[in-house]
Amino acid sequence: MDDSGILYLVGTPIGNLEDMTFRAIATLKQVDLIAAEDTRHTGKLLHHFGIGTPQTSYHEHNAHRRVPELVEKLLQGMAIALVTDAGMPAISDPGVELVQGCIAAGVRVIPIPVVTAGIAALTASGFATQHFGFDGFLPIDKKERRDRLEILRLETRTMILYEAPHRLLRTLGDLAASLGEEHQIAIARELTKLHEEFWRGSIEGAIAYFTVHVPKGEFTLVLEGAKPSEKPAWTEEIILRELQNLIDSGISRSEASRQLAELADLSRRQIYQLALTL
Repeated sequence: MDDSGILYLVGTPIGNLEDMTFRAIATLKQVDLIAAEDTRHTGKLLHHFGIGTPQTSYHEHNAHRRVPELVEKLLQGMAIALVTDAGMPAISDPGVELVQGCIAAGVRVIPIPVVTAGIAALTASGFATQHFGFDGFLPIDKKERRDRLEILRLETRTMILYEAPHRLLRTLGDLAASLGEEHQIAIARELTKLHEEFWRGSIEGAIAYFTVHVPKGEFTLVLEGAKPSEKPAWTEEIILRELQNLIDSGISRSEASRQLAELADLSRRQIYQLALTL
């Protein structure tokens, strides 16, 4: 490959192999090394497309030691492709740590895009697409989960979530308790695959449906945004809690105030004054 010392973020199909792009195939053939979430899984994909590039494993359990190793290889001039089991690397995925390591080291990062479940589900949800957000998987920790659900309750944008089948009903129950049983939702299952399915309606209806029809496959949930007239008032307690969550995530008081002011449609100066009390 003419270019070297580059990390390629190569998107792979989320189910249907025909979604693999020509550019992705060419890149995987030409790089020196493929860093894969599951080398056995990726090995089947590589075999299907006649790709013989060597692999190394890169996943959440070894990312802490793999990042410096891979960055060093990149600095030495190797071209490396990062792939996940399905979709784009670094989306709800430890690939973001490698991207951050590369940026810090001055290594060029090039994305090779492919279809993603969140965007695919959004486009077919029937909800507004001008403004939307992606929240990935809800936290498992009870407090973090409760705080995140409170943010979703106030959110006026269309929101995208991912969920595993064994946790779907629990998540729908939590959403019903926080957003209300009549809140509208679109649920996509097994996108791009043979048994692709969309369910649309109220959260209450979704609970009834998936109680009878046992959840199978991977799910993408799309939540209709709260109507402005339905948007609850931001109390000082809620603002302080959300500011603390944002600051704890590593951003500055100023940036936390800016983000929350935009979300709550309140004065940035007012929120920053509250942030100074933390």
